[in-house]
Amino acid sequence: MGATLSGAHYIEVEGARLRARSAGEGPAVVLVHGWALDLEMWRAQIDLLADRYRVIAFDRRGFGRSSGVPGLEQDVHDIDRLLDSFSISRVAIVGMSQGARVALRWALRHPERVSCLVLDGPPAEGWSQSVGAKEIPIDEYRQQIGVEGMDAFRSMWLQHPFMKLHTGSPCAHTLLREIVVRYPALDLLNEPPQLPLLSEWDLLRVNVPTLVLSGEHDSAQRRSIATRMAQALPDARLKVLRGAGHLGALDDPNSYVQALRDFFSSQPAMAAGTVM
Repeated sequence: MGATLSGAHYIEVEGARLRARSAGEGPAVVLVHGWALDLEMWRAQIDLLADRYRVIAFDRRGFGRSSGVPGLEQDVHDIDRLLDSFSISRVAIVGMSQGARVALRWALRHPERVSCLVLDGPPAEGWSQSVGAKEIPIDEYRQQIGVEGMDAFRSMWLQHPFMKLHTGSPCAHTLLREIVVRYPALDLLNEPPQLPLLSEWDLLRVNVPTLVLSGEHDSAQRRSIATRMAQALPDARLKVLRGAGHLGALDDPNSYVQALRDFFSSQPAMAAGTVM
């Protein structure tokens, strides 16, 4: 493990230096952020869960203050290195949006290391022929950066429905803007390889207890995907976060954490005193 700076750990991995944050003691929980976000989106969850769990969040490579070129396949390997650096053998893994794709793949590769799985606002997996319209106009954003620059793109992204906060908390709105300003858009600039969708058979192999979270005000497509995901996975339940959009962790941190606590408390592997 590298040096600790401003409460963060910096972990050297192949091709990148990852910023991570750890708090609390107990059964381990890893938080995986979504696209154009970073570990700061989990501030409240880290604080609120640390009384009972060992909570770890990190900037995926190429996001926030982590170096390297973004890549979902590499993110899966980075979780291995992250857990090794903290000497953690088993973990509850929480993936938000694009981070849910990472969490799903890590759970498929290491089912014996997964205490349980949480998929928050997941993109489509398993239904490659019927996923609906593409919700994030990546090509348009690349063009925007090339013509008008990063600030124009960031302003445009903050207007996307996924970025709409339904909370009146000024702190949440300020934090979201700060996170988006930090996003370096290296994946837009470098065009990393696309990760193939999982098949329906892959989903059937995710045989670990799973909670699917869905914001009441998320897009119709994401809400539909959450319902289908909860039905397709062998051991899954759906929880709708009332009053929240795509960014439920920021919209209502207390309700979000309560949903996690309720789920974790039903899992024997997450009981207090469990050795991770």
